Amino acid sequence: MSIRGFQFAALAVLLSSFVVHAEEATWDWGADIELQSRFFARDALWPGQMSQAAQLSIAATAELRWRNATGNQRASFIPVLRWDEADPERSLVDLAEAYWAWEADAAELLVGANTVFWGVTESVHLVDIINQTDAAGDIDGEDKLGQPMVNVAWQSDWGQVSAYVLPLFRERTYPGINGRLRSPLPVDTDRPVYGSSRGENHVDLALRYSHYVGDMDIGLSLFSGTSREPRLVPDESGSTLLPHYDQIDQFGIDLQYTRDAWLWKLEAIARNGYSHTFTAAVGGFEYTLYQVRESAADIGLLLEFQYDDRSDLEPITVNDNDIFVGTRLALNDTQDTAMLAGIAYDVDTGETFLNIEAERRFGDDIAVELRIRAFSGASTQDITYSVVRDDYVQLQIAKYF
Repeated sequence: MSIRGFQFAALAVLLSSFVVHAEEATWDWGADIELQSRFFARDALWPGQMSQAAQLSIAATAELRWRNATGNQRASFIPVLRWDEADPERSLVDLAEAYWAWEADAAELLVGANTVFWGVTESVHLVDIINQTDAAGDIDGEDKLGQPMVNVAWQSDWGQVSAYVLPLFRERTYPGINGRLRSPLPVDTDRPVYGSSRGENHVDLALRYSHYVGDMDIGLSLFSGTSREPRLVPDESGSTLLPHYDQIDQFGIDLQYTRDAWLWKLEAIARNGYSHTFTAAVGGFEYTLYQVRESAADIGLLLEFQYDDRSDLEPITVNDNDIFVGTRLALNDTQDTAMLAGIAYDVDTGETFLNIEAERRFGDDIAVELRIRAFSGASTQDITYSVVRDDYVQLQIAKYF
């Protein structure tokens, strides 16, 4: 079944669950529309990229949630639409959620599309592997595409076990030839190459165990299937890159230890990849200063180390030997004013990535977010050289209904 076919099937199942006993059900709905503009400080580096300094996009999200009268069934439908005026590859139609779920005292069954997050660290999420990354949406890896799945979870005194059957693969999105923040050669997403003969129809499997021991939260995960990270290989003409999605096996662990104002965090993986088995880890701490100078504001101080020993034959990563330093500010006011600022420094090459995110709510239904991204220190042989002239300021205004 194609992704489009799955979306229609998921919608049909969802609507049928809404219809049954609809007069007795609980309904919740909401929506938002976002206007986003990016302002680039310098001209583009690569041929074919947009010449204008500003890039405008509009996104809309709707949420429809249902729960039956007895409370043991629920359903969710969250479509996402995005239109970009400069880069057609950044436009998107997706289902972040479209599922039906049944709940018992200790078990849950979920069927449909869902978005699942694993991980505890701030700068990179190594263990988060269920959903595909929407790389055209943002470069930070936080934006995800909805993943078709069957999920069974079991909760007991000794922890929670979640099993996932993932029947349809989602390809990663990339900026097009017109877009900024792309590689020197554009990625041809219309010609993916798969390590499995079943292509996007390969059935992936995942298992996760989570529990806590005292002040320690523990997560252990296994994944076997199509890698969410493709290798980018030049095509026969040398004019575009083709995404190669290999079959992988990955073991992951995430730990978070809480002690007073300290949060100690670790994520680590071992992956059997395309060329060999490699390991990667990110770990550090967040220390929070509460009610600074007798105010309501909290300030968090973050430090994380990133390590990755994959070879050049594996999918490219910039998080191989880096230090991340950041601060988080929460004013804890009625407008939910908050800011996160951080810089990642590559110990080997001297490359740096600066990221600042600030947000504030106005009234009950308007939210404004400001982001600043800047790159420096890259030579022509370094990975981030491809975006060295793509420093930008992003302003986003969201209206909620």
